[in-house]
Amino acid sequence: MTEPQIAIVDYEAGNLRSVQKALALFGVEPIITSDPVRVRDADAIVVPGQGACDSAMKQMRNRGLADPIKEFIANGKPYFGMCMGLELLLDASDEGSEPCLGVVAGRTKKLPSGQKIPHMGWNEVHFKIDHPMFEGVADNSHFYFVHSYYAAPANDDVVAATTTYGVEFCSAAAWDNVVAVQFHPEKSGDVGLRVYRNFVEHVRADAKART
Repeated sequence: MTEPQIAIVDYEAGNLRSVQKALALFGVEPIITSDPVRVRDADAIVVPGQGACDSAMKQMRNRGLADPIKEFIANGKPYFGMCMGLELLLDASDEGSEPCLGVVAGRTKKLPSGQKIPHMGWNEVHFKIDHPMFEGVADNSHFYFVHSYYAAPANDDVVAATTTYGVEFCSAAAWDNVVAVQFHPEKSGDVGLRVYRNFVEHVRADAKART
């Protein structure tokens, strides 16, 4: 069986090469693409990113990527988002006025004052559920964060992990075929690589089940 095709979505908001190299450690050859057709037809997509919600959504829409991403998720294939790849799934953001993808109800909010902003560095992630993407990762493991805003889903049932920085916030969300995290696994050492390995294994199993 050929390896499944993982597409890393390029909307000018991420350190794409680092993500590509991390995934490639586990035997796949992910592509970096802004082609809506290749995104729609991939076996799995990864949406990384840093920056502002408004500019990210404008780039995504200008490249014709917003609808294919929503269609991809609706089709039940694996989606993995990180940082902006989590925040953009919600309805809107306090960071601007541009509508987000609206895949799940909620809003992206600014971290409270009283702490150094952006939240940059290592912090604990407390897992609220068991999920295959986090298999082999101990509860309260430290991951690397770089963000000033955080995703606040309306439904607590999709919150897979929390982290505290001035406020307890959703640091991982999971439902159906979607997993998205606020931290950066590619900057998080061995625990981050374990998350990528789990994702690749999940994608392989999903692709095999579809054949």
